[in-house]
Amino acid sequence: MIAPWAKEEVATAEIGDVRLDARAAILLSNLGTRPNLSIPAACRGRNEMEAAYRFFNNKKVTFDKVLAPHVTRTRERMAEQKVVLLVQDTTEIDLTRPKQEVVGAGALDSSRTGFLLHEMQAFTPAGIPLGTAWAEIINRTDGVAHASAKSRYERLCEPIEEKESMRWLTGLRHGRELAQQLPNVECVCVADSEADIYELFAEPRGETPVHWLIRGCQDRALESDSPAHLRDQVLAAAVLYEVDLLVRGREPKIASDKRSRHQSRETRHAKVEVRAATVTLRAPWRADRELPPLSVKVVLVREPNPPSGEPAVEWILVTTLPIDTPEQVRTIVEYYCVRWHIEVLFRTLKSGCRIEERRFEHVERVLPCLGLYLIVTWRTLFVCHMGRNLPDLDCEAIFEPSEWKAVWMAVYRKKPPKKAPRLKEMVHLIASMGGYVERTTNEPGAQTIWIGIQRMYDLAWAWDAFGPEAKLPRS
Repeated sequence: MIAPWAKEEVATAEIGDVRLDARAAILLSNLGTRPNLSIPAACRGRNEMEAAYRFFNNKKVTFDKVLAPHVTRTRERMAEQKVVLLVQDTTEIDLTRPKQEVVGAGALDSSRTGFLLHEMQAFTPAGIPLGTAWAEIINRTDGVAHASAKSRYERLCEPIEEKESMRWLTGLRHGRELAQQLPNVECVCVADSEADIYELFAEPRGETPVHWLIRGCQDRALESDSPAHLRDQVLAAAVLYEVDLLVRGREPKIASDKRSRHQSRETRHAKVEVRAATVTLRAPWRADRELPPLSVKVVLVREPNPPSGEPAVEWILVTTLPIDTPEQVRTIVEYYCVRWHIEVLFRTLKSGCRIEERRFEHVERVLPCLGLYLIVTWRTLFVCHMGRNLPDLDCEAIFEPSEWKAVWMAVYRKKPPKKAPRLKEMVHLIASMGGYVERTTNEPGAQTIWIGIQRMYDLAWAWDAFGPEAKLPRS
């Protein structure tokens, strides 16, 4: 049986053959029910397994075609919101194999192979994932371009269109297209410090403007001489408010990245001061074009008294969003905090769906598999956040009757009620089967959810086949 949500996500698939479209729905359902198992284990028997590998080996099946119907559904979910945060980020997909190379995989560094996934995930301001709005694969088949091999002047002269950092501008342009298609939705593109690119700031915003919110990594020069730099001018502004922030621990996104701001750290609480100011940036020199000076809004989140031995928390948030009131500034900080959820998405894709461990011989087979697992990852996080943000919703808005009834019987060892339980209770029951221990101080995380969902699908299959509502074949 194909999961109803899987049918919906690929309903508009146009891979090139109706049989391939149907197979995409079957595969998405199978992989979604058992995301951390191997493909043979996730498929129901040898015939299903062989059909899965034929699907991934078909030249018509590509990453973009597999993901396209999900992108369409994401846009439909976006249309139901007032504000959508389009969060961009990049992660490595490491396909290094000690015994057999994956054919077609590019270089990640001098010793590892794979490719980069640049993802734009749509979120509500509350952090509910709506799905992939756009994604791009960067495969360095020509090897790693070492910046050290070029002089500073040569790097400055290189057009942005010839650099990998062009992906951030491409993402912003896709965000602008979405804003124009959804004029009643306020779209905000959110990105970390890698997107601190002047060409991005200078991009036209369109008739229906797309906002952007970027964490700055450069203390940019200003048009004024005093103060001459961005950070000093914002520091001179009055403190608007203080707030306690949860600073989440992290691991380096790219293993070879040695920059201090990209190293691992422990999770902790930080008391920060928040300031805001409007500044006019001086345009940097470019060999191939003349860029204009730009007026931007800047929010500075700064920890004045960090713990001993810990670097101070400091965010310089550059944005087009208004900062006229403390409430608007607070909203900007809250929007940026949602950016963390794309890190959780990448971790779930790698640890939960184990995309880097799929044993394909050619990268062209890995890519459509990645497209399906991106949808599975979204679904896992969607269930997790819906349980937190809409706890009183009827659980049948997401789960089938056989799913919640089977889980209820397995956990409580009694007949399910006639009325479906609330969504929060159902999510907690599923998470308990994945190792979640009920506490008042925390909610289930993605890992316990994805483990519990696998068990839920097995129980639901048994319920449909042998349970009290099973339709037995006539003898």
